[in-house]
Amino acid sequence: MKSETLIDCLERSPIIASFSSNDLEYALSSPVEVIFDLKANIRNVQKNIDLAHGAGKYYFIHIDLAEGIGKDKSAIEYLSECGVDGIISTRGHLIKFAKEAGLLTVQRLFALDTHGVGSISDLLGNSSPDFIEIMPGVIGKVIEKFSKGSIPVIAGGLIETKAEVTDALRNGAIAVSTGMSELWYL
Repeated sequence: MKSETLIDCLERSPIIASFSSNDLEYALSSPVEVIFDLKANIRNVQKNIDLAHGAGKYYFIHIDLAEGIGKDKSAIEYLSECGVDGIISTRGHLIKFAKEAGLLTVQRLFALDTHGVGSISDLLGNSSPDFIEIMPGVIGKVIEKFSKGSIPVIAGGLIETKAEVTDALRNGAIAVSTGMSELWYL
């Protein structure tokens, strides 16, 4: 899949269901079109990918948090063979491996202080992800700064209200990932 396809999808449906427990069924029945699995497990990854695709959803795995799945090139190749649409990672080398395997990539970045925000540009220059997820997503000023670049921004982290979703989108994020299931219906 090309990033343009996902951009079109996120412009149409800008809420991403982000979950780390037993909320897959709820995410599958929601109107969201993209799912971020924050706690994938090697025992059920294939089944979950098949369920998501069967429901017409794009499925991304946060490889840094996945259980039983390595954090290396072989793990990326395994996930690609399983049919995952993309990965989420804080690690630049995993982003590079995933791009080589033809997967979409979301690099998760933490903008917690001035130093962290300053280092984001350096990190992006080394990994060149398809998307960046800036966390926490409730900081409009940082979202606005990076949304003016060439890489689409996904806001995530600590987003708990409709106003925070609206604020992130207003500040230039293309989409918002949230674990608050009531926001998946916006």
